[in-house]
Amino acid sequence: MDIATFLGIGGGFGVLVLAIFMEGSSLGMFMNLLATNVVIIGALVTTMARFTMGGFLAAMGTGLKAVTFNHHVSARDMIEKIAELADIVRKQGPLGLEAVEIEDEFLAKGMRMIADGFDLHIIRETLERERDLHIERLEDANKLFNFMGNAAPGMGMVGTIIGLVSMFAHMDDPKKIGPGMAIALLTTLYGAVVANVVALPIADKLQMKALEENVNFTLVIDGVLMIRENKSPAVIRDMLISYLPNKHRAAMEEAA
Repeated sequence: MDIATFLGIGGGFGVLVLAIFMEGSSLGMFMNLLATNVVIIGALVTTMARFTMGGFLAAMGTGLKAVTFNHHVSARDMIEKIAELADIVRKQGPLGLEAVEIEDEFLAKGMRMIADGFDLHIIRETLERERDLHIERLEDANKLFNFMGNAAPGMGMVGTIIGLVSMFAHMDDPKKIGPGMAIALLTTLYGAVVANVVALPIADKLQMKALEENVNFTLVIDGVLMIRENKSPAVIRDMLISYLPNKHRAAMEEAA
């Protein structure tokens, strides 16, 4: 579970609720079904119109899963694991990999292909295709939440216009002026909150995750290919260290 997502979005709503109570208002004053319908549902359906139904559901599921669950393995740990697997292949041959339990699914797939005797170019093409498709799915999810973040303020403005029209149409009835103005302001508020507290932060996180996953998958591909070429664990470790930030390279080189 990625705690930063929950702390960020939950903290954003918490700040808003605290501000409401500090101002002396009740939370119920800021609950409005029309504003919810126009902004939240409106942003969803206008975003849906940019995708096929299958693409929309897939991108939504991928995005929510990516920002909710964090299965990240550090590059340093991955390099050590790859070097360990290379040592097993050098001592026991490719079939020695069958007895090894590997948590990372992508690395495990590469090791299975080595154990099954696949050619180098087939392993490369298969793993690179899987990497590219995975990144593409994350990028589609990023687009979806970006579209939603852009649509929410626009739908908030639509709700504001609806509220103002309602208010001006009932100027002869003072009791309806207040509710009309409330709708106009609440839809603007809802649009800003949906965009800046939920949709756009998730979109940015997905973009960063796509970049990070691209590096991690490429590291694994390089490691798997070098194991397939029967390079020594020391050589593999030295070549993969280039994926680490400078501050981590020295520590790993000393440990080696």
